Amino acid sequence: MLAFTFPGQGSQRPGMGRPWADHDSWELVQEASEVVGRDVAHLLLDADADELKDTRNAQLTTFVSSLMVLDAVERLGVSPDVLAGHSLGEYTALAASGALGFPEGVALVQKRADAMHDAGNEQPGTMAAVLGLDDDQVEVACNLADDEVWVANFNAPGQVVIAGSPSGVEAGGVHAKSLGAKKVMPLQVSGAFHTPFMSAARDRLRSAITAADIRNSEIAIVSNVDSQPHTLGDEWTSLLSAQLSSPVRWKHGLQAMSEMGVTAFAELGPGGVLTGMAKRTIKEAKTISVATPDELDKLLEWLGGEPAAAAHEHEGEHLFAHERLVVSPAAGIFSTTGLDDGTAISVGTVLGTVANEEVRSPFAGVLQSYIAVDTERVAARQPIAWLRTN
Repeated sequence: MLAFTFPGQGSQRPGMGRPWADHDSWELVQEASEVVGRDVAHLLLDADADELKDTRNAQLTTFVSSLMVLDAVERLGVSPDVLAGHSLGEYTALAASGALGFPEGVALVQKRADAMHDAGNEQPGTMAAVLGLDDDQVEVACNLADDEVWVANFNAPGQVVIAGSPSGVEAGGVHAKSLGAKKVMPLQVSGAFHTPFMSAARDRLRSAITAADIRNSEIAIVSNVDSQPHTLGDEWTSLLSAQLSSPVRWKHGLQAMSEMGVTAFAELGPGGVLTGMAKRTIKEAKTISVATPDELDKLLEWLGGEPAAAAHEHEGEHLFAHERLVVSPAAGIFSTTGLDDGTAISVGTVLGTVANEEVRSPFAGVLQSYIAVDTERVAARQPIAWLRTN
């Protein structure tokens, strides 16, 4: 089984959009700019580290960059069995599943970033990574600090992040070292994320999450809050709200995916931090990170498939000798004609529309099932349905 994972804030890098500027997936940048009324292209191409460090820029650019990578991967016909994202990346995972539309996702991420930025200004806080200490001992260190400091991220064995007031994090770090931590590293962030310091942001964002109308998904997304797979849209209102002020249980989510049968973890987006966490948590895991167009061929080879250049040549992708995939002619929102499984299909039968373009079958046969979900945003050449041919 294959999992796609998506990074959170902190993975952004200056110039991370430059390799994508001439790629078809760059169209998402223009769409995102129109949604939020900001020049996202500037942030991805020209912003320096200080500008990107601002929470309002870091979250938006990481979300859009990760979905550009996903869009390019989907154009190759590669799809996951499970999805997960670290903190902000959970919103990316929801968009990747089709549970959250791209425009709605961009708008919601910007509101989340604004709320967290303001909460950080109202109640200043910081974060630090504690390395080489067991989870329970890090929690003991926070308790011994007798100050405002909590565990914020359970990232991997021996890699835990604490957050809270500057004095609390400093005291927590001192106690962590006394308990055997190898190192305590301050993080360059503008708030104590995933702690009670974000309660104001949680309360402010709750109505926006509800209004986003998150749909059910066919692919399960493993939550940061409870480390369990979820497919019901209604569950995400409380999960995303809780996520802001409760720890990210990433290590536990990786373990849960492994127990589900996931053996391969592909990180899509800037950086490569999650790949390291997967290797550290699941020793037998097969891992890869994809951040640039040049790494698409590497992904296909990693999966045991053909190079990207060859994959683009097919009009209909082959499954088995008598099975065929019908792929999307464009990028956009998919609307199905609602044909039932088992319906006889002729060459030219319309299976739905994408961005006002008809999705016509190039094959005759029997419809086995739709792959794309009604109202899902799909990429050009993304599989829409599969047929058993005559």
